[in-house]
Amino acid sequence: MRRFTLSMLTACLSLAPSCVNAEDGGEKARGAAIAVIDFDYIDTSGEERDQRREHETRLNVFTRALKDGLGEGGKFQLVTPVCQPDPCSLAGSTVSAILAAAREAGAGILLIGGIHKMSTLVQWAKVEAIDVRTGRIVLDKLFTFRGDTDEAWRRAEAFISDEIAALPPS
Repeated sequence: MRRFTLSMLTACLSLAPSCVNAEDGGEKARGAAIAVIDFDYIDTSGEERDQRREHETRLNVFTRALKDGLGEGGKFQLVTPVCQPDPCSLAGSTVSAILAAAREAGAGILLIGGIHKMSTLVQWAKVEAIDVRTGRIVLDKLFTFRGDTDEAWRRAEAFISDEIAALPPS
């Protein structure tokens, strides 16, 4: 009887890590780890009025909403890479350096992009999702959206977030 109890205890302990993962949802249940780098912005519309402050605010709201949207629903788990210089930025670093920082942070996907206001009516949002392990681009899209209002930016962010959420699991 003592041998049976010892064997059962050994078997249970060997299964303990699996039980812990089942309780906390495990990595798959939490979703793929994604690092979202703050998007860059450029305005070549030639408008006379200086809108830099408005665009900076809208870009910050856009990025925060994108991160929040991707973190909802459990498909993605947000991770924050650490870059030098901080924060991670395409303007301040190379894609390979940001990719390495994302890998070190435990990300499976790196999301980078930027928005370009080309005219008073049209803006482009370029988005790339990169598989951190292979370096392969799994999403490369150019989205256009009309208008330069809070509502136009919100709709663009919601659409882009939905497109990214449709990516197959990595």
